[in-house]
Amino acid sequence: MQAATDPDREHPVPESWRPTLRAIVDALVEGDYELSRGVPNVAPVRTDTAKHMRDYVADYGESLIALPAEAWTTSVSSRTRTGWNVLVDLWTQESGRSDMVLDLRAFEVDDVVQFEVYLIYVP
Repeated sequence: MQAATDPDREHPVPESWRPTLRAIVDALVEGDYELSRGVPNVAPVRTDTAKHMRDYVADYGESLIALPAEAWTTSVSSRTRTGWNVLVDLWTQESGRSDMVLDLRAFEVDDVVQFEVYLIYVP
């Protein structure tokens, strides 16, 4: 599955992006909100953004877990003028699928998709 180009609707997250998005969530599960361990093709997260996400998850009161396969049935991407917006549903130990999403931006640079973590929140 390739990234969708239709800007008028949401699409499933491309399969080729999923390992990178899983690696990002795995880092978050381990408490590495700045992605300091590095994830290929992902920009480091700014300190203030990492703090905001850490605080938001703490205030939510549940523990993030790795993404199950079911996460891709509800996570979406949508085309923008300059790339894609990506919303990945987050899962917790206590509730399974939570109300929280990981909001990312994806951009193509020299035919390689690069990701930037934007925020975690409840839409």
